[in-house]
Amino acid sequence: MTTTPRSPRLLLLSTVLLSVVGVAVLGVPHGQEQPVPAPRPHATTAPPAAATVPPAAKPTANADGPATSAASTLSSVESALPPHGEGAAGDPAVQRNLEASWPADLPSIDERELLATGRALLRADATGIGRAKWPAVFPASAQAVAPAFAPAGFRIQAAIARRDGGPDKALVHLVWAGMDRGGTFTDLRITDWYFIRTLKKGAPTWTPQPRT
Repeated sequence: MTTTPRSPRLLLLSTVLLSVVGVAVLGVPHGQEQPVPAPRPHATTAPPAAATVPPAAKPTANADGPATSAASTLSSVESALPPHGEGAAGDPAVQRNLEASWPADLPSIDERELLATGRALLRADATGIGRAKWPAVFPASAQAVAPAFAPAGFRIQAAIARRDGGPDKALVHLVWAGMDRGGTFTDLRITDWYFIRTLKKGAPTWTPQPRT
């Protein structure tokens, strides 16, 4: 079998044609190229968006906090008090406990006047001695009532005088012990007397208020 040799002219023409096609392909703009399909991502669990994350809960007051604190304070106060029936030896501890738990807020001259009057009022109320000095506090009908406590067993264990909501109001807080008419002795009793500041003969004085 014989073959006809190709013409050099034909080879030259083919070479030129291929060159033109190659130039045309290279000259196509990138925007017109067919996009290559991106590989599909594997299925993953996306993290929640920031807006969907629940905000952290605000700190709230511990419901047990205040109760625990109050219980601790009460426990410390009770431990500072002497046991019942210890006698006069335990009275200084009662006084210190009152002063520590209720700081002074009155001028010393007012505090002394209030304490003296408050002590006398308590003695008159419990034992009946000296009630006539305060007819507004102990009316005639009250003075006729037999005293509930014997003078011999009566003892004031501690007392403080403090403001009562204003500069012209005060109270005297007293802790005392006494034996009632039935012969029962009890200490750490509590009585409060309330006072208002008035003018008496042009001078300010603390006036006790009747018991209500």
